[in-house]
Amino acid sequence: MKSSVLIRVAGESIKKNKMRTLLTMLGIVIGVGAVIIMVAVGQGAQRGIANQINALGTNLLVITAGASNTSGVSQGAQAFNRLTIDDAEKLKREGTLFAGVTPVVMTRVQVLAGGTNWRTTINGVSTDWQTVRDWQTSSGDFFTDNDLRGMRKVALIGQTVADNLFPGVDPVGSQIQIRNEPFDIVGVLAKKGQNAVGQDQDDIVVMPYTTAQTRLSGNTRIWQILVSATSQQDITAAQQEAAAIMRESHKIGDGDDDFTVRNQTEIANAAQGTTKIMTWLLASIASVSLIVGGIGIMNIMLVSVTERTREIGIRMAIGARGSDVLTQFLVESIVMSVLGGAVGLVVGVGGASLVARFTGWSTEVPIAAVALAIGFSAAVGVFFGFYPARKAAALDPIQALRYE
Repeated sequence: MKSSVLIRVAGESIKKNKMRTLLTMLGIVIGVGAVIIMVAVGQGAQRGIANQINALGTNLLVITAGASNTSGVSQGAQAFNRLTIDDAEKLKREGTLFAGVTPVVMTRVQVLAGGTNWRTTINGVSTDWQTVRDWQTSSGDFFTDNDLRGMRKVALIGQTVADNLFPGVDPVGSQIQIRNEPFDIVGVLAKKGQNAVGQDQDDIVVMPYTTAQTRLSGNTRIWQILVSATSQQDITAAQQEAAAIMRESHKIGDGDDDFTVRNQTEIANAAQGTTKIMTWLLASIASVSLIVGGIGIMNIMLVSVTERTREIGIRMAIGARGSDVLTQFLVESIVMSVLGGAVGLVVGVGGASLVARFTGWSTEVPIAAVALAIGFSAAVGVFFGFYPARKAAALDPIQALRYE
């Protein structure tokens, strides 16, 4: 029997019992829709995390104090601090795969301006920080090497700080007060939003590290060193080069590191790992509906075989083979499953859009999920439709004709 004829006959059979068919397909619709929504939310979360990681900087390497293992004893990152400005200067001087290197002197203080105060994070950095973090200004300019060498009291502020201390006006040229020291605002940083762990990146004040170290922190140790590799392809080699230079600076051997060097890929993988697991866990739970829908299809197909026993006998009596009957019932099962999958796909895409609209979450429906939904629907139809189809094909034509 031709495929076109089989599909037409299957369609006519499905039309005869519209309500029963719709109820049968409901499990598939719900299952596919739920899976699509879960995957869309998970993919959107992973894409959001990736964008936030990329917003940290260009081909970023982060060097923090502390070692993973010292003399056979696990210490953990930042267990103790031996990072200094000299380390950053040596990296900048001797590195061959670095586009920029900046130390980071960090402290958290109260900032005052015009009778208003705001508690924020101070980052003392070099002029390379703008390159490393790929962070432009929305107004004003970055401080210069002369400002750095002269330990001048100049600063750039993030958009959050600007909104709270200077609402509705451009603060460039104004002053802020930090620990009774006046600082001239030379620029406002462009808005970046939250990072991968939910912290507001715009809640920041940036100034020369020489100024921050002498006037605010008073500490010779620094919090971290940021390094930008010359290209994405050089990140691994740059990471190895940074580690080698740091070992030479600290006069230690390989395996006795008192620092940790991480790259963007490691940071992104760590941030996305939990999200990916949760996505597939939720999608797996949602896929249970597909199994329930498949059982519903099997049940209805068994009922259909019983109702159409005399029809099957007539077909066999006029020359239809058992394989033709099996194929016919199998096609009916697959058509119902695929139709349910298509409707479920529409429901899933629409549901993902509604989730994004009402929750503000980022959602993304990957093409692979669409293909998987339709393919899995067809597989459910084959798997749960095969037994009823085989039962129909195995009927004895004489007994089927006698069936009332």
